[in-house]
Amino acid sequence: MITLKQFKLAILSIFAITLFNCSSDEDTSSNQGTSTISVKMMDRPGDYEHVFVEVVDVMVKVNDASEDDNWTSLEAINTGVYDLLELTGGINVLLVDDFVVPSGTLNQIRLVLGDDNSVVIDGETFPLNTPSAQQSGLKIQVNETLAPNIAYTFLLDFDVDESIVEAGNSGNINLRPVIRASVEANTGAISGSITPIEVQTEITATNGMDTVSAYADVDGNFVLVGLPQGAYTVTITPDPLSGLPIQVLDNVEVAVGATTELGIIPLE
Repeated sequence: MITLKQFKLAILSIFAITLFNCSSDEDTSSNQGTSTISVKMMDRPGDYEHVFVEVVDVMVKVNDASEDDNWTSLEAINTGVYDLLELTGGINVLLVDDFVVPSGTLNQIRLVLGDDNSVVIDGETFPLNTPSAQQSGLKIQVNETLAPNIAYTFLLDFDVDESIVEAGNSGNINLRPVIRASVEANTGAISGSITPIEVQTEITATNGMDTVSAYADVDGNFVLVGLPQGAYTVTITPDPLSGLPIQVLDNVEVAVGATTELGIIPLE
């Protein structure tokens, strides 16, 4: 027979396990890191004189595959009306510039269009109806993994010929955007840790053109992000009052989409 004392101990054990699991989940979420994304828009050539679309916003879902309306605005910097046929041959427009998001999986991108959309055919301008894009934004499935400390650029490639549809005999012309999304990692990173952690230390990486610096945190860890691919000289500079020497690491290689781990660096 279970005594009252045994029952209380069992309840306390379950409570402790629950707290531990919740804490572990929170730690995993909070320690997943961040990534940086940019978004550009371009177009494939089409058989029209002009195709104007109004871009209002760009939104994303990160680590959320649900159909819930939990979207994050990327605060598009270059909203407005664009002629898609001018965004061909390698020309594009930057809609989002280095926006920080949690690392993990970027599930969807939503391109939100306004109502100032039109097409020019034989010198005549026709309005483009975009009911679905106006109401909720055009959803583009991406499902791309975002590694911590890495910068990515997403390219939204309009296909004008497939996107413009004449609505039967009504005379209406609809814009049903067909967009293909591609992604490239633009930069790499360098990480490591220093010891002793009590000494404030600045870490700098330079390749002769680009220089990135950061201070080690209270645990001695550091990450230098946004580094173009190439070989870097990493300089570790302890607080001058510590009396510890400056250290220089030459030929530290950085690859796009990867973090170069330097491990633990003793300052003494």
